Amino acid sequence: MLDDGTRVESRSTIDAMSTQKSTQNSTHTQSELYRALPNMDDMLDDARVVQASHTYGRTVVLDMLRARLDEVRSAITLGTVTTTVDAPKLIDTALATLALREMSTLRRVINATGIVVHTNLGRSVLADEALEAVAEVAGGYSTLEYNVEAGERGSRHDHIERLLCELTGAEAGIAVNNNAAAVLLALTCFAKGKEVVVSRGQLVEIGGSFRIPDICAQSGARMVEVGTTNKTHVADYGKAFGSKTGLILKVHTSNFDIVGFAETPTTFELAQLGAQYDVPLLEDQGSGVLIDLKPFGLPYEPTVTEALFSGASLVTFSGDKLLGGPQAGLIVGSRWAIDTLKQHPLVRALRLDKMTIAALEATLKLYRDHDLARARIPTLRMLTMRIEESRERAEMLRGMLESALGDRLTCEVVEDVAYAGGGSLPMADLPSFVVRVRAAKLSARELEERLRDGDTTGPATAPQNPATPPIVARVRDGYVLLDPRTFVRDDAEIVVETLSRIVA
Repeated sequence: MLDDGTRVESRSTIDAMSTQKSTQNSTHTQSELYRALPNMDDMLDDARVVQASHTYGRTVVLDMLRARLDEVRSAITLGTVTTTVDAPKLIDTALATLALREMSTLRRVINATGIVVHTNLGRSVLADEALEAVAEVAGGYSTLEYNVEAGERGSRHDHIERLLCELTGAEAGIAVNNNAAAVLLALTCFAKGKEVVVSRGQLVEIGGSFRIPDICAQSGARMVEVGTTNKTHVADYGKAFGSKTGLILKVHTSNFDIVGFAETPTTFELAQLGAQYDVPLLEDQGSGVLIDLKPFGLPYEPTVTEALFSGASLVTFSGDKLLGGPQAGLIVGSRWAIDTLKQHPLVRALRLDKMTIAALEATLKLYRDHDLARARIPTLRMLTMRIEESRERAEMLRGMLESALGDRLTCEVVEDVAYAGGGSLPMADLPSFVVRVRAAKLSARELEERLRDGDTTGPATAPQNPATPPIVARVRDGYVLLDPRTFVRDDAEIVVETLSRIVA
């Protein structure tokens, strides 16, 4: 995007500040043009430049003005500029280019896809309580590793452990920076130089070609595969046990499901087998859920508590998928197992920062009341949204669009399907209603690109508007589909405003 924007800017800079030879009524000599170039000191006194200097820094603005002057000098030398260039236009183009260049690469995006846990768009949206907690600790010092009551050093693990135990029934818990790190830590701690027994049907690959076998290899453990892709029995695990067996690994196939002629041992069966041979069981739940989602029409997913009560020594799961919090890897289980993890050197490398801990703590507190969690955590609210509410949101968006755009945009509410996303609930289709739109003078693909680029006048004539969040939507059958299920806060208003500018 920046490269494209730069090319657009470079062309538009010359076009805006000059006129080509073929269309000129009068021309000047190169010497005259050089002498007529704007004075740098005068441009630095311009009110817009002064304001930009406060925003970006005087050195940055000065460098950009110099670059634009150098560009004009080169154009004069080449003979493509034949009239004088005034300061206001040069300043306009310099500041527009600067705004584009300085725009953060990590920006807010409006998710109109209906995919709730959208990995590419940052997965879960944080609850207001989590945002407030982050702002509170980020703006000053905090009790990250300080025990106020004792007046001495504390542990950052304490902030989360109490809540994890309360919500899951675990004896102890710890949080690291993502679930892959949680699995890596557990494997390294309990199976380095030993064998890990795992079913062939659970050798999953998650996003970015990240695979369970790779994690095992990185941990220093040797993976022992048992069973087949579709069927693995308890006896298959038992036959693989030996003097070097360090761990049983049970992996939840978060992003796919094997149906039909398939079978796999339960957590309870594997825990019982492990107890006979004094081999701990690690269950990787992937997304992980703290409340039963089945009453809301979603497929059954075993909760973290169920895995613990079935005998798993350790359970790992994500903080930013179905849980609806920040990116984190959560580990709960037996006190002896968690205490062993806490002493491992990897913990320091994988630990959470104060802002993630604040967001995670605030999110977990909401789970003390399941109704409150559903109401306040955006991910849960979107996943469990009633079909009636989905229709109401779509009808409201359609009404807003028709009121603002009239007949300039064709829009109608139609039935569709949303998805959990993020490798979660792979078999769950979420019945939904969307608004499908079509512009008279733009194809669906062109309209989708304009929404996504934040470019309301076309990619060849204007750079991206830094103030407009990109809007990511879907295209099907010649229409752009907007699913308001995944809208938050003022997203609907921004979508209407952006479409109004595009079709104007």
